Amino acid sequence: MALKKPKDVPKIPKSREKTIDKLKKAIPKKKKEEIEFNCKIYFFYDTTSKKQKYRFQLETLKIFSALNYKISTQFRKEKNEIDISLLGLTAQNDYLVKAQPATAEIDFEDLFGEYTLNIIKQDGSINSAVLNFNIYKKEIELVKEFLPAKKNNGKFCTFEIDKSLYSFSNEFI
Repeated sequence: MALKKPKDVPKIPKSREKTIDKLKKAIPKKKKEEIEFNCKIYFFYDTTSKKQKYRFQLETLKIFSALNYKISTQFRKEKNEIDISLLGLTAQNDYLVKAQPATAEIDFEDLFGEYTLNIIKQDGSINSAVLNFNIYKKEIELVKEFLPAKKNNGKFCTFEIDKSLYSFSNEFI
């Protein structure tokens, strides 16, 4: 018996691929506002790479008990703007399952001064915050939260500076 060749898996055309720029231009459908995510921002010392970083930890407000999930993201930093696109949830192959939110951790180096952080959902909704970073004073300041002017844009994410998670290299202690 001859084995059949598997059919080619269709590829998503480049024109339909969801990029950060396309998501920022998309107009979300009108729906009830609901807070789904929280974004914690804090200083993080990476002991593996031995570098001081800034961590953006996204987590769902919903707690998952059957599987452990991670939030899939796409991100970029251009000038004084950071865009984080939420692509969806991915189940993790963990032997030990515990009730917890889905999370994503995104690290950046060399942030200093004021940045606009944009959290972008798949439907095109954007929630933003203006942050001020100062490693020398060991400060991250949440200047303001806002919704960019966009049709049907709604609040889905909160922002907080979590000082309880701060960690520093000896250089900054």
